[in-house]
Amino acid sequence: MGNHLTNQNSPYLLQHAENPVDWYPWGEEAFRKAEKENKPVFLSVGYSTCHWCHVMAHESFEDKEIADILNKYFVSVKVDREERPDIDSVYMSVCQALTGSGGWPMSIFMTPSQKPFFAGTYFPPASRYGMTGFKELLLAIAKKWEQERDSLCEAAQNLVDEIACMDGRKKEYGAGKTGDEYSADDIGKAVDASLPGKAARMISGNFDAAYGGFGEAPKFPMPHNLLFLMMYACLEGEMGQAREIILEQVRMTLEQMRRGGIFDHIGYGFSRYSTDRIYLVPHFEKMLYDNALLVMAYAVAYRVFGEDMFLDTAKKTAAYVLREMTGEEGGFYSAQDADSEGEEGRFYVWSPEEICEVLGEEKGGRFCEYYGITKQGNFEGKSIPHLLNGNRISDAFAQEREILYRHRAARMKLHLDDKVLTAWNGLTICAMSMLYRVTGDKEYLSAAQKAERFLDKYVMEENIIYAGCRNGVRLPKGYLDDYACMAAAYLSLYEATADDTCLKRAEAICKEAQRQFEDEKGGYFLYGKLNDDLIIRPKETYDGALPSGNAVMAYCLVRLSQLMQKEDDTSVLRQLAYLSREAAGYPAGHTMFLIALLYEMYPPQKITVVLGGEDSAGRIMARMPFYADVRVFDKETADYPLLNGRTTYYVCRNHTCMPPVNEEGFAAAVIGNDEK
Repeated sequence: MGNHLTNQNSPYLLQHAENPVDWYPWGEEAFRKAEKENKPVFLSVGYSTCHWCHVMAHESFEDKEIADILNKYFVSVKVDREERPDIDSVYMSVCQALTGSGGWPMSIFMTPSQKPFFAGTYFPPASRYGMTGFKELLLAIAKKWEQERDSLCEAAQNLVDEIACMDGRKKEYGAGKTGDEYSADDIGKAVDASLPGKAARMISGNFDAAYGGFGEAPKFPMPHNLLFLMMYACLEGEMGQAREIILEQVRMTLEQMRRGGIFDHIGYGFSRYSTDRIYLVPHFEKMLYDNALLVMAYAVAYRVFGEDMFLDTAKKTAAYVLREMTGEEGGFYSAQDADSEGEEGRFYVWSPEEICEVLGEEKGGRFCEYYGITKQGNFEGKSIPHLLNGNRISDAFAQEREILYRHRAARMKLHLDDKVLTAWNGLTICAMSMLYRVTGDKEYLSAAQKAERFLDKYVMEENIIYAGCRNGVRLPKGYLDDYACMAAAYLSLYEATADDTCLKRAEAICKEAQRQFEDEKGGYFLYGKLNDDLIIRPKETYDGALPSGNAVMAYCLVRLSQLMQKEDDTSVLRQLAYLSREAAGYPAGHTMFLIALLYEMYPPQKITVVLGGEDSAGRIMARMPFYADVRVFDKETADYPLLNGRTTYYVCRNHTCMPPVNEEGFAAAVIGNDEK
């Protein structure tokens, strides 16, 4: 039959192109129709690998009776939240304001002028378990629109006004002044250096001492929180016993996640979150951004703790991304679905009988014992492989695992969302660059550089960035997160290669972000001068599953000022001051900003290495402290000559440069390994 989504490019919209619901994509056509026919708009926001989006689609949007109601009384609009984070952000704030929570699928009812008056998430087709049925809800709203339209429109306007007042745009550095009217010294005084300590104590105080992680179920990985805690514990010299407590909390959390079912022990990579307290049963979808951030967290943990298990986890997670989430030209795909054959997790679970049939009774039995696969199962009668039983983390069953991986691949394939999203790709470039710095393995640097070339070809025009692409077709113009994460990607490539071109690209992208998104009263808006206007202009600062664009911008501005040796950069101080004010109420929710603040408070030492003899850049990089700005030259220069014809280390720290040395051990002692 088809509807108005038939010619769309989004995998999520295409999943609904054959629904009996007469869906429209977001755009003028839909809202003109609603205005002309005097109908309310039903907005449904989700993404292609969302389990409950699939459920609601099957129960309601494929149901002819419900579709008829929607088509008669509403104009229905579908939005892919990953393609349009601006729309998602605006209406998620509505959903949270009206219901106290949010999630996907997100269901919004609004006027033809895009002003919302009712919101929710998933609705069952008929009322059950205290939940209002979707059919009943549609009929009630249609009746109210017919009989009390003016009151609905008035309520919608009041809601928009309320949310506009909540979005932080009125915050300034002081009464009657904007950020531009303050000196660097004035703004610097507004930067709150106490916030990292407050956040660390808040997060640490919520630690689950029995099973690792923080808080109760569901448990999200939140790798940026773990990165912050490691960085804070390693840099704050006066912490005493608290340092060891925090580091042990991080170490236990990372180990528990690796042991649990949230990590795919057969195909590698991490699922989105754990539905339980012990990290056994995940929500099975795999997101690119989670895996990128977790590669970073485990790579840094390897440097902090020196345990091979952490490096092994980072490498296996990267292997999953490179094997299953990477296109031929190097772009990284968005997500893998949780569902197959209509069931969540079916692709990932096993019975002892199936294991033994594939591996044989003897090997299969040992494999089941090692990975906790039992007759009674741990998930709907079958078993999720795990090592929560205390068995040693090792590659003892590497050959058997590979056989089972190939066997599993023959099951019904999981849906792959093959959009290439710019922001998420930027984070993955950072992850691969960081893993190269830790291992010296050029495979990871090559993957990062190939992805950068892909993005440069398909989503960038000079300094103008698009939100992503699919099948060569670009998404809309980019948002703050796209610019911030791409600038971070170029900074990471610079840190890995010392290529000045990358540093210049990062600087140019940050300047373009300032031109498009910066608010004169502080901070950056989510969408900018080149994007569509919506009913409000959000300015996100809080870190969710992803760090906020404002926080990543703060990091980029701080690192640019340090790497380009700009003293007292006002743009840096303005952003840190703005985010200090935003984070004051709940600093634990702003850890990416706090990472940027720690960089500002504790500038990394600078190490210049001139190669001699058989040394390589990769081998040197893998031996350097992670919290350092390292440049590696293939040959001596006028400023950095070789000492004694051998590899030479030039170390500067705390505004003091040491004499050049050849001995790596001596250099390390002078450098100070902050991670240990």
